[in-house]
Amino acid sequence: MKGDVVRDILTVTLNPALDLATSAPQVRPNEKLRCTQPDPDPGGGGLNVARAIHQLGGTARPFVALGGNTGDTVQQLLEKAGLDIIAYDAPGDTRQSLAVTDLSTSEQFRFMLAGPDWNAAQLQAMRMSLVSVTQPNGFVVLSGSGPNGAAPDLYAEICQDLSQTDAEILIDTSGPALAHLAAGQDRPPFMLRMDQREAETLARRPLVTRKDSADFAKYLVDQGAARTVIVARGRDGSVLADGQQQLRVNAANVEVRSRVGAGDSFLGGLTMALARDLPMEDAFRYGAAAASAACMTEGTQLCLLSDFENVLLQTQIETL
Repeated sequence: MKGDVVRDILTVTLNPALDLATSAPQVRPNEKLRCTQPDPDPGGGGLNVARAIHQLGGTARPFVALGGNTGDTVQQLLEKAGLDIIAYDAPGDTRQSLAVTDLSTSEQFRFMLAGPDWNAAQLQAMRMSLVSVTQPNGFVVLSGSGPNGAAPDLYAEICQDLSQTDAEILIDTSGPALAHLAAGQDRPPFMLRMDQREAETLARRPLVTRKDSADFAKYLVDQGAARTVIVARGRDGSVLADGQQQLRVNAANVEVRSRVGAGDSFLGGLTMALARDLPMEDAFRYGAAAASAACMTEGTQLCLLSDFENVLLQTQIETL
């Protein structure tokens, strides 16, 4: 990716994980499964976004809550990868997650353990710290689940907190936090991204066609969920609505080795392009190419620059 970064990128990970990726000849119940040596990676939405940006040749500042021995391991992995992190003390041990590939079917099973519990005072202190490290007119990426103990409005409250900084906030979350944002906010974030299943859950109906997804994205914009909404439709690409236009970007035709981190790679490629002052259409393409590149790597490796540059040539925008 070419161009100089002109705006800061801060990624926020409040419930990180030590991701372990392994494989077994076959995944069957009630048996001891002999797995290969696990590959460890720092995980959690915001960390994956920062790692993707770094692997694409850019820079992001990861704000990450870490605790215990597992947190120490995650920090060491991040530093080894060349990331300059802003470590925040979590109130308990950092969680772990496990991805196991069944070699007989190529299906992947993903097990996500719970992180530490936060109380109201701890959450408030974290929010104040986050404001203090946010640079004016930068980008802030809130990706992944919030910490245990947080109310569904946590990300919406962070949007309020950061309004004084003029930062543009991009959010990719799920469950009650996503539902709260989708209902509309007084200070909507710059961007909200979700996958097709999440969009259909919010819409309470199937979104069969690309136009169905794009129209629902526009509905969310009109509701005040965000100024721009993206719905990822898997192999059918992604659609975007911002109140003025509806766009679709295709997904490159690649061999899928792992979908872990594809959505975070999308957000990383898109945010990095925006930080380099590229127009939204180009940023949308870069996000899609980064997601496709992530699918080409094993386990939790995310997107590689060489793969990204190749699939970008296959990535096109159309108006819906």
